[in-house]
Amino acid sequence: MTDQSQLDAQIIEDVADALIYSDRSGTIVRWNRASSALFGFSADEALGQNLDLIVPEHLRAAHWKGFETAIASGTMKLAGRPTLTRALHKSGRRLYIEMTFALVRDAGGIVQGSVAMARDVTERVERERAATATQNS
Repeated sequence: MTDQSQLDAQIIEDVADALIYSDRSGTIVRWNRASSALFGFSADEALGQNLDLIVPEHLRAAHWKGFETAIASGTMKLAGRPTLTRALHKSGRRLYIEMTFALVRDAGGIVQGSVAMARDVTERVERERAATATQNS
């Protein structure tokens, strides 16, 4: 594989973490194999959809406020720092996921969208909560 863009695309497709890129409007433009495994939606189902596809309803207002502020200001409170949040699986099951976010800019520095990397930490969070509940009883 000598073509750099081909290599970049293959890396994105093969990383273990879900990678989701959305444009300035919050429309999903890139959805790798790990995203399909984590959230249950195929790329065909996710591409062109709004991020609400995976954001639980009770978190949407906060999500969009943060998203729109980041796109407009060009800065993110959480840039590069993992954050624990909830997400929706296609089945309706709620997941705990750890995500990192970054803004994507064009050559002129104009924000084009946002990229997120996510991994499922549901088992870990539930195990920790169970251990805490046991300790507190």
